[in-house]
Amino acid sequence: MLLKYLMQNWALVLLSVAFTMSLKITGFRDKITVKRMYCLIAGVFLLSIVVFTEFYLADLGRYIPQRTVLMAVRYSATPLIVAMVLYTLKPGQRWMVFIPALLLMVINIISVFTGIVSSLAEDGTLRRGPLGYLPFIVAGLYGISLIYTLYRQSNGLYTEIVPIAFLALAFASGLILPFIFGKDFSQMFCTTIVISLYVFYVFSLHQLSKKDPLTDVLNLQAFYTDSETNPKEITALLSADMNGLKEINDRQGHAAGDEALVALARCFRSALKSRQAVYRIGGDEFVILCRHMKRSEVTDLIGRIQEAVAKTNYSCSIGCCFKENDTQTVSEMLRESDRQMYAEKAKYYTHAGMDRRRR
Repeated sequence: MLLKYLMQNWALVLLSVAFTMSLKITGFRDKITVKRMYCLIAGVFLLSIVVFTEFYLADLGRYIPQRTVLMAVRYSATPLIVAMVLYTLKPGQRWMVFIPALLLMVINIISVFTGIVSSLAEDGTLRRGPLGYLPFIVAGLYGISLIYTLYRQSNGLYTEIVPIAFLALAFASGLILPFIFGKDFSQMFCTTIVISLYVFYVFSLHQLSKKDPLTDVLNLQAFYTDSETNPKEITALLSADMNGLKEINDRQGHAAGDEALVALARCFRSALKSRQAVYRIGGDEFVILCRHMKRSEVTDLIGRIQEAVAKTNYSCSIGCCFKENDTQTVSEMLRESDRQMYAEKAKYYTHAGMDRRRR
C-alpha cells in the first residue's frame, strides 16, 4: 500500500520536499507567513493520504463505513486548504475566514450519519444528497475570493497578472476536472495545489527582488525594467520628492528619516489603483508610472496622494508629465516631471523660509 501511494504521489512528495527546503533556505517573507506555508504543505500532504486511502478502499470494493468517513474528511479538507491559502497569501487576513469551512466540516460530519451531502450505496457507488455540491461551491467561492484579492493587490502589470492567472487555472482545474474525469483527477488535486503554490512562491521571490527593502515599493531596477516594457502604454509619469528629509535626519536621526520615508510610501501605495505603480528611485525620490490613464484619472491620483500625505506630519512635492505623442520617451517624460516637481519644491522652501540646500 505504501509503495502504491509513493508511485501515485511521487511528484507530490518531491514537490513538497522541494517547497519545504526552499522556504527553509530563502528566508521568504516573514516568519508567520513561512509557518503558514509549512502548515499548508503538511495539510495538502495529509489530504493526499486521505484521498489515496479512500480510493484504495474503493478499489477493494469493501469498507463502506470507512470510505464514508474518509469522503467526509476529503470534502471538509478541500475548502479548508483553499481557505488556508487565502489566509496565507492575503496580508492581514483574520482567522474568521475559516468560519465557512468549519461550518461545512460540521455539515460533513452530520452527513456521515444522514447522507445530506453524500453517501455510498451498498455497491460502493456515490450518491449525492441535497447538499452534494456544497463542498465544491464553498471551495470555489474561496478560490474566487483568493484570485480577486491577489488581483486587487497587484498593479495590473503583465508580470503580476500571469502568475495570478496560473493560480486561478490551477484551482479551477482542481475543482472542475474531477466532475469530467472522475476519481483519477480527484487524486491529482493535491499535486495540482502544491504545483500552483510553488509556482506562485517562486514568482513571489522574484517580486521581492524588485522591492525596496525599506519602503516595500518597487525599486530602481524594477523601474528600469517596467519602463522598458511596453513603454507606449505609459501615458503619464509622476515624480515625487519628500520635503525636509535632510532636516529630519539632521535633527532627529536617520531612523526618523526612514520612518518618514515609510510613511510617505504608504501614502503612495494607498492612493494607487490598477495600472499604476510606484517606485523608489533614490533617497527620497519616487516615481509613479501610469498606463492607459486619462488626465482626469491621473489628476484624481494626485489628489488622493495629497489627501493621504496631508494626514501625516510630512509633505512632498509632486511633478507630472502627460505623454503628448508616441515618440516621447519615458526619459523625456521623467525630465519634464522632475522639472515640475523641483519647481514645486522651490515654492515649498520659499514659503517655509528654509535654505533650499537643506532638503
